[in-house]
Amino acid sequence: MDKYRIDSHKLLYHVPRVNDWLNRKLIYPIYMEISPSGTCNHRCTFCALDFMGYQKRCLDAAVLMERLSEMGHLGLKSVMYGGEGEPLVHEQISEIIHHTKKSGIDVALTTNAALLDESLSEKILPDLEWMKVSIGAASRETYAKIHRTKPSDFDTVITNLRHAAKIKRENNYTCTLGMQILLLPENKHEVVLLAEIAKDIGMDYLVVKPYSQHPMSKTHKYKDIKYSEYMNLSDELSAIGTKEFSVIFRANTMRKWDEVRKNYNRCLSLPFWSYVDAGGNVWGCSVYLGDEKFCYGNIYENSFKEIWEGEKRRASLHWVEKELDVEQCRVNCRMDEINRYLWDLKNTPEHVNFI
Repeated sequence: MDKYRIDSHKLLYHVPRVNDWLNRKLIYPIYMEISPSGTCNHRCTFCALDFMGYQKRCLDAAVLMERLSEMGHLGLKSVMYGGEGEPLVHEQISEIIHHTKKSGIDVALTTNAALLDESLSEKILPDLEWMKVSIGAASRETYAKIHRTKPSDFDTVITNLRHAAKIKRENNYTCTLGMQILLLPENKHEVVLLAEIAKDIGMDYLVVKPYSQHPMSKTHKYKDIKYSEYMNLSDELSAIGTKEFSVIFRANTMRKWDEVRKNYNRCLSLPFWSYVDAGGNVWGCSVYLGDEKFCYGNIYENSFKEIWEGEKRRASLHWVEKELDVEQCRVNCRMDEINRYLWDLKNTPEHVNFI
């Protein structure tokens, strides 16, 4: 059911870039996360980046678009707009998305969709590869408690997504529309209902994923959650799936959360991706936002090429290789599966020629 490989990774489809990395050549990132806005219209109980403070700052669209043109030329293949704030708060988000696509970069969006009115959907859906909406419940009351917002926002989000699906269908857009729910004790009884709602309004999938404690987060409410108690949901949810609609129950990631076990002792993934915060800082890892050892530079001060080939990034990668204790990193960080893959490539077992 996971045809998008959401519970796995897709680096294996970028063999030339991986081969250059194995040969210790300089490579530019394949994927980047960008936070257009530091502020957010919700205050979710599970927010991993609450320590960023929801700062009222937005990226300068002109500077960002100049850098996007450059990054597309350098080989960046994809950008996901999300980050420490709600990306749709940025007043020029539709222009930014359009320019990203024009730069030869695939574009995706993660959002709570409360601001996704029909007009905005009509502007951005033609340029998006996918849009994933974070939704914490299937009822107004539970949604309001988890998102810490007004109950009417739930109705607004469902209406917005119904309209988005209609716009996609009527225009034959290829953008994949999905929902994502973080499985928590407060919403476990509503996950099946949410899957039914998602299918009914025209979504392509619903992802059910586990919580992951960010080491720097102020929130510790869910740090001891155990997902072995929820595995029985998998069969019930899979029965809802159809040819047009998938429920992606991230069982593999849930098991890793409960087991807390890595097969690698160094982080190898940093050359393949990067993160730009709402202040223009370029980071090697979103787990260590605010730690200067992971800050490569700022797009307001330098070109991306200067940042990526600069001394700060070289020093950061050297520190990560020699000093970083991955056991202190976030369990199930976004690069975990990629690290497992790269570790196996760098540390081959015996008899590999017997394929």
